[in-house]
Formats: sequence, structure tokens, C-alpha cells
Amino acid sequence: MSQYYLAVDIGASSGRHILAHMEDGKMVLEEVHRFPNGMVEKDGELVWEAERLFAEIKAGMKKCKELGKIPVSVGIDTWGVDFVLLDKEGNRIGNAVAYRDSRTKGMDEEVYKIIPEDELYARTGIQKQMFNTIYQLMALKVKKPEQLAQAETLLMVPDYFHYLLSGVAATEYTEATTGQLVSPTTKDWDMELIERLGYPKHIFQKMVTPGTVLGDLTKEVQEEVGYNCKVVLPATHDTGSAVMAVPSNQQDTLYISSGTWSLMGTELLEANCSPESKANNLANEGGYDYRFRYLKNIMGLWMIQSVKKEIGGELGFGEICEMASKSTITSIVDCNDDRFLAPKNMTKEVQAACEESGQTVPETLADVAAVIYNSLAQCYAKTIKQIEEITGKNYDRIHIVGGGANADYLNRLTAKATGVTVYAGPTEATAIGNLTAQMIADGVVKDLWGARECVFNSFPIAKYDA
Repeated sequence: MSQYYLAVDIGASSGRHILAHMEDGKMVLEEVHRFPNGMVEKDGELVWEAERLFAEIKAGMKKCKELGKIPVSVGIDTWGVDFVLLDKEGNRIGNAVAYRDSRTKGMDEEVYKIIPEDELYARTGIQKQMFNTIYQLMALKVKKPEQLAQAETLLMVPDYFHYLLSGVAATEYTEATTGQLVSPTTKDWDMELIERLGYPKHIFQKMVTPGTVLGDLTKEVQEEVGYNCKVVLPATHDTGSAVMAVPSNQQDTLYISSGTWSLMGTELLEANCSPESKANNLANEGGYDYRFRYLKNIMGLWMIQSVKKEIGGELGFGEICEMASKSTITSIVDCNDDRFLAPKNMTKEVQAACEESGQTVPETLADVAAVIYNSLAQCYAKTIKQIEEITGKNYDRIHIVGGGANADYLNRLTAKATGVTVYAGPTEATAIGNLTAQMIADGVVKDLWGARECVFNSFPIAKYDA
């Protein structure tokens, strides 16, 4: 009888429940539930619908019971940096505010009054993003100090959902590192930094690593879903899970975790917090087994997703990709410009950027998409050069994993722009990485390298020559 493992993979636009079991040495996946996600406006803030998301988590778990495939364990991964505060009774304080909310505007300067930017990078090794946890907390300290005063517990978003499932409050390492408050040396909260910033130290929970068994489901959740299973932490940051599923046995491998965001980087055994690394805005995010995800956060397919909503009608991403491949427009924009983070209209923002730089302004859907795809490929090419210069290594391949691995035109552009071979797949890398962490914890898969070999043998990988 097969043993099943359940990954709940929640992205910025949708979530899914993926069941997995082993069959003849290969991992077999089955999607059992899918649900929409997105930021909504509430109380003048952009927020996540935390209660609805948790209801969806339990709804998907119920479907496992209906299928007669009760999992041995369940683990949840999400995006990074966002958190919730709980009071002494374990109730949430305020909204689950989303990283695209404007509350962090100007908060970098407030932080730098206390700790200079260069020192902050040297201490944390994390790429500056205006939505990092460090700036979100400063926004609370400045604008809503009563919430921090009332708080007993801070939990990152996936930690919060694991808490609701198990009743255990703990902070998973890979997720916490995205917020710019963790030391890459101690692999724990930088309490001296936290104290200097005036954030209450007691709200930060014990740091634990992927593979940690939190315990059983609470009695309430057991009654609702109809069974009990273990709650096992994956790399709860979705990119941390996706990188676990990069199907390579090479130590020095470049990857792009391609989805709403494009996370491009390699793995290091020690963090690089040098001034050169900071100047290139590279991050040392925590990974499985304390390997560092040395990467750059690139705007990614968020731009295409937004354009699709605005002018794409009923067209699918594959159709838009195909249309873009026939465009002859050569205009390029800077994908990492903050203007593309949360514009009121992405299409108009891309057009404005082209006009301001004296380039041809894209008018059709095909041309707008082509500008975005070509801009992403150029950004990837620039990033690979930066990583090679800083690490002193040359890379002959890029592994693209995640939903963006399906973007055939972008994959071809990436191979051409970077001059290296591109391997695309698996598309469900985040869920697969989540599942492998559970399977390693249960002894079904030996270790990280065994997991990657299993991924390579289990899923189709497309190759694009430079």
C-alpha cells in the first residue's frame, strides 16, 4: 500500500494541494485541490485573506480523505517576508498585510538612521527589497506601535498556517532569512540587530529547519478533516523548496525559480556578504541543510500575469507566449525597476517606460509581452555575469524550474541571451521540493542529492541549446 505525502503550495496568485507517493523509484504526483489567491484591500491596506486560505488548506486535506489517500504528513510553503502578529491568547492582531502594500514607503531611511545600509548587508547578506520584514516591522513601529506592544508572537505566513494546523509556534529557517533579520553566521535571529531597531525580542520564535516534525494535527483540525497526520516543515519559503527540486547533481549549478518572481542564483556553502555582492544586490537566503541560495530577486512573470489580466482576455499564457515570439519589437525595460512592483496598470507602465527611454512603444498584446520576455532574458544574462564575476566560477547550464519552465519562448530567449544551455522543468518544483523534505524526514529518500536524482528520473526536462 502506498504512503502518501501532502504538499500545500500557496503562491501569490493560487494555491494547490499535491499528493505524492513513490512508484518504482519515481515520485508520482496528483493534484487534489486548487484555489485562487490574491491580495485584497481591507482597512486601507493590501492584505492576504488568511482565514479563507486556511479554510482552503483544510478543504484540500478533506479531499485526501474522500480519495482514500490519507497522507503520512503535510507541509505548507508560501512566498517570503510577510508575517502576522499574535496576542497572548494566540489571536491574530490586525491584518495579514501583503508585501505589495505601500506601508513600507520611506521605512528604509528609518532603518538606516539606526543601522547603516552597508552594515545591514554585512550582517544579513540579504538583498534590499522595500517589502522585507525588517521594513514592514519598522512601518508598524512608526505607524501602529500599539500592535507591536500588544504582540506576544511573530510568525511568518507559512509558520502561521502550521501553527493553526498543529498548535505549535515555531519559525522555519529558510522563510525567516528572507526578511533581513537573520544572521548567516549563527543561522538564527540577529537579536542584537533586532534590539537596536527597537523591535520586541520576545515575539521572535525558536528557529527550526526543514524536516522538523512539529507534531500531530490539533484535535479540532482532526475532527474537521477526518484524520490525523504529522505536520512536517518543508523549506517553507517557496523558492527554498523549488531549489531543492533542481534536477542537477552538480555542486555549481545556476537555477531560475520562475513564477510570479524569477529567483536566479546558485548555491553556496558559505554566505557572501561582501561589498561587491551588495553592489550587485544579491541575496544569501537560507536553504535546505544550511546551504545558501545566492540569488537575485527579479520581477518575473508577475509582469506578464498583470498584462494578461489587463488586455489578455481569455488567452492562456502559452498563447501569449506564442504571439510574443512573432513580434519584431526590440524595446527593453528594467524588470527590477520599482515602478513595476505594483503599478495601477502594468501595460501602461511598460509603455511609459519605453516612451521615456526613447524606444518603440509597444501597442499590441504581442508587442507588450515581447518587451517583457526579452527584458527578462536580458536581466538573466546580466545576472549570470554578476554571479560569475563574484564567485569566480563559470556556469555552462541554467536549470529553470517552476511554472515559468513552460514558457518556451522565454526559455529560448534565455539560452540565446546567456549563451548557456537551458534545462527547463519540473514545473511543479516548489511542491516537489516541499514533498522531498517530508520524504527525507520520513526516510523514504536518503538526502538532498538522492532527492534531486529522484526528481531528474521522475519528471520530463526540456533542453534548449544556446
